[in-house]
Amino acid sequence: MKHKLLLLYSWFVRTLLIWLPDVPFIMRFRGWLYGLGMKSCGKNFQVAHDVNIKCLDGMSVGTNCYVANNNIILGSGTIVIESEVQIGPNCVLASGNHVSINGSYYNSKGDIGSIYLGKGSWVAANCTLAKGAVLPNNSALAANSFLGTELSEPNSIYGGVPAKLIKSNVPS
Repeated sequence: MKHKLLLLYSWFVRTLLIWLPDVPFIMRFRGWLYGLGMKSCGKNFQVAHDVNIKCLDGMSVGTNCYVANNNIILGSGTIVIESEVQIGPNCVLASGNHVSINGSYYNSKGDIGSIYLGKGSWVAANCTLAKGAVLPNNSALAANSFLGTELSEPNSIYGGVPAKLIKSNVPS
């Protein structure tokens, strides 16, 4: 029941504020309102006007985080976004996955997992993060990438489909 109420609350916040411009004060207000339904939410969580969040009960966000336009964040699993994380436009974060039962995905129970974005990381535009995604501290995920596994080397740049190490020991 709590999950359904939070879905309704998320829809209400989005509908109420979608017409307001993306200026820092209003984006912080949106983030604050979303944060009321989350496990935890730090200060200065900024959310663009057309972001669609459907997993408030399983979400934790640190301080000074930014979610750009047209992002979709959904799932029944856990999504942890540490402090100072930026998520570029048109990204999808999905902490659940479909499962085929008897040769069909229809009416199957989802496979629930988690997504973790380390402190100071950056997810560039048009990326997809699936269950099991772990982006280490101070790392970047290049544009148009897919991440569904745990990456382990901090201070690095990852990219591709699926995401692989491109450059390590990037200065912090």
